[in-house]
Amino acid sequence: MNIVSTLRNSRLTVTAASVAVFALAISACGNGSDSGGGGEDKAKAAGITLVKPGKLTVCTHLSYKPFEYKEGTKVVGFDVDLIDLLAKDLGVEQEVISIEWAQVTSGAAYQAKKCDMGMGAMTINASRKAAIGISDPYMDATQVLLVKKGAPYKSLDDLKGKKVGVQADTTGKDYAEAAAKKIGFEVVVFNDLALQTNNVKSGRVDAAINDNGALYNFVQGNPDTEVTAEFNTGEQYGFAAKKDDPSGTKLLTRFNELLAKAKSDGTYNQIFKKWFGVEPKK
Repeated sequence: MNIVSTLRNSRLTVTAASVAVFALAISACGNGSDSGGGGEDKAKAAGITLVKPGKLTVCTHLSYKPFEYKEGTKVVGFDVDLIDLLAKDLGVEQEVISIEWAQVTSGAAYQAKKCDMGMGAMTINASRKAAIGISDPYMDATQVLLVKKGAPYKSLDDLKGKKVGVQADTTGKDYAEAAAKKIGFEVVVFNDLALQTNNVKSGRVDAAINDNGALYNFVQGNPDTEVTAEFNTGEQYGFAAKKDDPSGTKLLTRFNELLAKAKSDGTYNQIFKKWFGVEPKK
């Protein structure tokens, strides 16, 4: 989630419209990555055709801290560091574009050639595997319950008749909606993590359900909230690419190889500890 963009035409007239278009492209560049012809040649040698020459373009939906979010003018996070292993291996820069999350998980972003890969703490499930190519799992995850500090909600059963916030197009939303049918609470859908969590703080919703990594990270910076329950959903995260596509398949295969190497040589543990404060459980 490092951010680099280049205006290639020095005579470009900067209008409000051109500034708006320029602002949409948020790029993440690995430190020390090559750009331009050298990286493109290396990608082509591997049988990979990139959407943009010299860049590995990655789609996500910001912000989802600590996986991908803006820190000043840079996009940083756990997912970014992992995909940067691939960008560096190909000798290119990583460029991150924030779009609607459903485009990442449905495959629409890759069909439209908006990006080469997708990231965003994306749970691997059957419907997504049918629509997109997915890497090997890179992290185990589960759903958790976020409430205001001291609130009397220790389980979903405690929320009967209450409002529970979820994020659109997530497995947390699916989990909450299934539980709501049995327990009888109202599901309130928000477009992103920040809206969801801040509505817990404001009291618009009584609780929220989302991934453990994101909500435990939120609690660290918001001590007026707490996580009171975990739901063992057996989820695992993966990165995405275009399904049944030579370049997409080769990108995922190459990432899988780099992920296995990073786990064997300790690089993965270092990246994990950087973002979560502890090494992953064995």
